[in-house]
Amino acid sequence: MRTFKGILILISFYLFAACGGDTLPKPKSQLSLSYPAPTYKRVITECTYSFDKNDLSNLYLKNNCAATIEYPSLDGSIFLTYRKVEDNINALLSDAQKLTYEHVRKADDIIEEKYINEKQNAYGMFYDVKGNAASQSQFYITDSTNHFLTGSIYFNTKPNYDSIYPAAVYLKNDIRHLMETIEWKK
Repeated sequence: MRTFKGILILISFYLFAACGGDTLPKPKSQLSLSYPAPTYKRVITECTYSFDKNDLSNLYLKNNCAATIEYPSLDGSIFLTYRKVEDNINALLSDAQKLTYEHVRKADDIIEEKYINEKQNAYGMFYDVKGNAASQSQFYITDSTNHFLTGSIYFNTKPNYDSIYPAAVYLKNDIRHLMETIEWKK
């Protein structure tokens, strides 16, 4: 009986001694997704505009010069809408801004960045939408006399900003590149 008590005491001692270490918090982690570096090619269409497109995407052009740029590996798309300016520039600008600010209910913040390229006669606004809004980036670009193009990023999933953030940043950079490379046909 004595040896059984001794063994029980010895096991109890080891159990209590093993639990005495400092508790360390685990570091926070984030989803780590990496995408290939973008390579761009010039898209020349029968429409009145051309731009550079990421090779990772597929372009679907409609007969009214609207376009969808799909990114199958990111499960997202950039939607482009073209309008001809016919003494309606103020209405087109108002519609583009209204479309962006419809996301204000779900967005944490909307950051506006002006875009001016006098050499290409291209002027516009880029909107970076933060939070669980349906579209994380939008833009409009115009020459203010003939051409007006709007674009929006959408993902084929319910908005969850933390989950789609890496893909949203990737597409945001592509949409900026599209804006910077737009050329209007004369």
